[in-house]
Amino acid sequence: MSFESYMAKRFIKSKPYKNTVSSPIIKISILSIVIGIVMMIISISSSVGLQKTIESKVSSFFGHISISNFENNSSFSSINPLINDFEYDLLLNNTSIKYFQSVAYKSGLIIKGNGFEGVILKGVTSNFNWENFSNYITSGRVVSLKNDISNEVLISEHLSNKLLINLDDKFKATFFKSNSLSAPNERIFKVVGIYNSGLTEFDELYFLGDIRHIQKMNNWNIDDAGGIEVFLNNYSLTDKVSIDLYNKTPSEISVMSINERFPEIFNWMSLFDFNVLLIIIIMILVGGINMITALLVTVLEKTAIIGILKTVGASNKSIRSIFLINGAYLIGLGLFIGNIIGIGLIFFQNATGFIKLDPQTYYVSEFPFDFNLMSLIILNFGVLFFCFLMLIIPSFIITRISPTNSIRIK
Repeated sequence: MSFESYMAKRFIKSKPYKNTVSSPIIKISILSIVIGIVMMIISISSSVGLQKTIESKVSSFFGHISISNFENNSSFSSINPLINDFEYDLLLNNTSIKYFQSVAYKSGLIIKGNGFEGVILKGVTSNFNWENFSNYITSGRVVSLKNDISNEVLISEHLSNKLLINLDDKFKATFFKSNSLSAPNERIFKVVGIYNSGLTEFDELYFLGDIRHIQKMNNWNIDDAGGIEVFLNNYSLTDKVSIDLYNKTPSEISVMSINERFPEIFNWMSLFDFNVLLIIIIMILVGGINMITALLVTVLEKTAIIGILKTVGASNKSIRSIFLINGAYLIGLGLFIGNIIGIGLIFFQNATGFIKLDPQTYYVSEFPFDFNLMSLIILNFGVLFFCFLMLIIPSFIITRISPTNSIRIK
């Protein structure tokens, strides 16, 4: 053990040191580090958790990237099928793409008793990946798509409650043709599942069924689709892959990421990131300033000891190291306690869902926390580094202490 470490250890463990004027100031400084790291852990975990949850919900409906004809952009319905000579190799050869699937949309009305509601049928194929969407099914099952056209559909809990349509009920849906003079198409569907994504603007519109109904109503071929939903391995690559696909597709094809399609949602999340960064900066500054105060009070309190150390030949650098090690210990103690509390709160929230949110505003009913060990380690080292850096400059006050005057004061 070095001389500096030995002296710092003596300062920390000495009984008189614990009963001095600096003791409550040091405790307050440690408490500020504890509160700061708890706030930072919760802020980062909630930000990442909220973004992942919302991204997963939105992409479950539309994929990370949507590919369709340009003429379909201004309409909820798929008017014409995607061009037959679309280069699917662009999707197959892109390693960032996890999978893709064909879909189509058709606007219509659900009529049940004396009630009706404007809706959009999302037509899916037998290859539709239900992995993400199945997490939002509250009762029943997913649609079974076999050889014959299936009348099974999956509706939202919102539509179920509003139109009093329950599991295994049948209802009539009317779909209008592009030619207003033609008679509308009518279909009888059976509800085999009810979902609740928490995204009201989607839940009040969409129900899922067999794409072959849309193909038949639009007089399409059996292999035609209104568009393609592309799912990526990593959401952060959405804009990059979207631009890449856009540059490689014909001019009549639209390539749109969910960031472009729903800017009000994802711009809001970007603002949330800025708020989290602001909280981190403020917490580090508050913790660092408190540690500076504790260091200065300790230095002033140990003036006589500093004078004695200088008299016996200790250098200013060596004495500064003693107090910096002492400061690092206090910061580390605060971080240790804060991490235990912060991680405990995260697991408690994930287990109980204690903190509730308004889904109309936040798109989720419970505050989701995402625990990431690597982010936690980086955060702790970052706080330790910046707080320690803030202690270096005040520690130079030690060089202004005269051995003779300090011993005389004592």
